Amino acid sequence: MLTIYHNPRCSKSRQTLALIEENNQEVCIVEYLKNPLDENTIQSLLSRLNVSPIEMMRTKESEFKAQALAQATDKQLIEAMVNTPKLIERPIVTTQTHAIIGRPPENVLTLF
Repeated sequence: MLTIYHNPRCSKSRQTLALIEENNQEVCIVEYLKNPLDENTIQSLLSRLNVSPIEMMRTKESEFKAQALAQATDKQLIEAMVNTPKLIERPIVTTQTHAIIGRPPENVLTLF
């Protein structure tokens, strides 16, 4: 089963979810803005994505600049994602062992 960390207001997130459904994949939808992720979940996603915290963030969001995160440590970046879920790149799609960022949405096809 796949899990999508989804923002229904985001067109890329909607397109990625549509690709999953079109390919008859079972999916669990996590609306991370309504149900913020804790530090352990973010650490797990980082591990499965095999990226650094900055690579999992929306660095062009005003909150990123307002919180002066450009020179932040990994720990500070993870804390910012916990406290400001809007900073998390979207969508993220996971299996038990792997994950991708659905930008472009077709990236999700590598998981099935």
